[in-house]
Amino acid sequence: QLQLVESGGGLVQPGGSLRLSCAASGFTLDYYNIAWFRQAPGKEREGVSCITSSGRRTAYAHSVQGRFTISRDNAKNTVYLQMNSLKPEDTAVYYCAAREGILCDYVEVRYDYWGQGTQVTVSS
Repeated sequence: QLQLVESGGGLVQPGGSLRLSCAASGFTLDYYNIAWFRQAPGKEREGVSCITSSGRRTAYAHSVQGRFTISRDNAKNTVYLQMNSLKPEDTAVYYCAAREGILCDYVEVRYDYWGQGTQVTVSS
C-alpha cells in the first residue's frame, strides 16, 4: 500500500519548536516533490513549504519564512519540517503530500499522495 505517514506533532508553547516527519511506505520519495500543507480550524488548507525531489530547491509561505525549514533524507525515505519560534497561529493539522514533476508548488490537485495529518497546537 502506497502511503505517507506524518509524525512529530503535539502541544508546544509559543516560541517552542517541533520537527515533523513525513515517511513514505510502499514507494520511494526520490522522484517526488514534497509539500507541507496545514489546515487550521475554520480555514482552508494552505501550502506551507515544499522541496523538490533533488532537495536543491525549497519554498516557504511568507508566514513561516525564516522560522520553518524543510529538508529531506532520501536514504530514509523521509521529509522533515523543522518548525521554530512557533506562534499560536501555527496551530493546525499539518499534512505532507507528494507529486511527480519539476515544480514545487501548492496546487493540491497536482499531488498524488497525501498523509493523514498530524496535529500541531501552539498554546501556553
